[in-house]
Amino acid sequence: MKSTFLDKLKKREMVVGVIGLGYVGLPLAHRFLEEGFVVAGFDIDPVKIDKLERGIRYIEHLPAQPFQEAIQAGKFWGTTDFSRVSEADVIILCVPTPLNRNREPDISFITRSMDAILPYLRPGQLLSLESTTYPGTTEEHIEPRVRERGLVIGKDFFVVYSPEREDPANAEFSTRTIPKVCGGTTPDCLEVGGALYGAIIDQIVPVSSTAVAEMVKILENTYRSVNIALVNELKLVADRMGMDIFEVIHAASTKPFGFKAFFPGPGLGGHCIPIDPFYLTWKAREYGVNTRFIELAGEVNAAMPDYVIGKVIDALNDHGKALRNAKILVLGLAYKKNVDDVRESPSFVLLTRLMAKGAVVDYSDPHVASIPPMRAYAIKKMSVPITQETLESYDCIIVATDHDRFDWKLIERHAMLIIDARGRFGTVKGKIIRA
Repeated sequence: MKSTFLDKLKKREMVVGVIGLGYVGLPLAHRFLEEGFVVAGFDIDPVKIDKLERGIRYIEHLPAQPFQEAIQAGKFWGTTDFSRVSEADVIILCVPTPLNRNREPDISFITRSMDAILPYLRPGQLLSLESTTYPGTTEEHIEPRVRERGLVIGKDFFVVYSPEREDPANAEFSTRTIPKVCGGTTPDCLEVGGALYGAIIDQIVPVSSTAVAEMVKILENTYRSVNIALVNELKLVADRMGMDIFEVIHAASTKPFGFKAFFPGPGLGGHCIPIDPFYLTWKAREYGVNTRFIELAGEVNAAMPDYVIGKVIDALNDHGKALRNAKILVLGLAYKKNVDDVRESPSFVLLTRLMAKGAVVDYSDPHVASIPPMRAYAIKKMSVPITQETLESYDCIIVATDHDRFDWKLIERHAMLIIDARGRFGTVKGKIIRA
């Protein structure tokens, strides 16, 4: 089976199936298309399939036209019918892995996807999980289901874990140039998985097991979470001492060794950093390990929206106004600059908590025209355009996401009061206040 698979891979005579056409699955599907593979896209949302077929973009930094062209050339097809995974030689799971209300891992998207495709798995296929999850997920939830189907992993079926490393709108690194970690259930699985990803990605980083590969991804995002928590906490100290933490960080960044700059903000956002460390803390408890350092970092980062709100309250008081009934505009709904990705964005926390305190709150984001349906929030608002008139109508502007497309000079001239949580404004004086 291995030699047959590798031969089909070399000749590009295989169908690559990608389950989950979101921020991870769609660029991966596009990359396989670029290398001449036939790609099958699976998603539970028929709207995504329809938009791809009509060449309509639904992720801002990813064009839909290549998919429409691939459909016409017979190189791509999308479907909500998971029984068609039997037509694919490769099945790659790129589904969400959120936390539940108790901040415990919710891998139901993985298990439901596996249950949906299980009857249609066949010999000769490779199954790769890319969703970020706790170490042991592939071994505990993927492998038993494959064996339940009667398939022998490493002989007539191959299983790997290869964590996604997407960074939306990163101009320096792309799907092709970001090194790809891969771990296999058996050595043959690793060989097959490495060959598959090696066909589309410049550098493959093999590791000894699927659990190690899962741990790699958790480490990467925990590293960022902890360091962001550090600078968030130092921001509080610097503020009390009358210093600008952004000035401190920029100066420290001139050291050519031993220091990497991380910057504070209004909280953590994105699908990875606010969530993934808690996958590890949950799993660690199974082994009797208390990950206090990681949990403390989570607490520090989770407290940042309230710190920003406190700055808003103090600034309004200094201007003789109360928070209740104050008109506030939050700049940026996306979790990071220059993207349309709103997953886990701290801007939602700011919106909901400010409204709960009686403020009249709107948002403006050139990348997000309206608030999409969210699992945790039920807010219906449209983005407010940035004009002199609108800026002057708000008592306070909060810089939550510093998109380059904002007219910052216009904002600085006409905003009544600016709470800058991103260090966008170099000079902090008068109506501009760091948060």
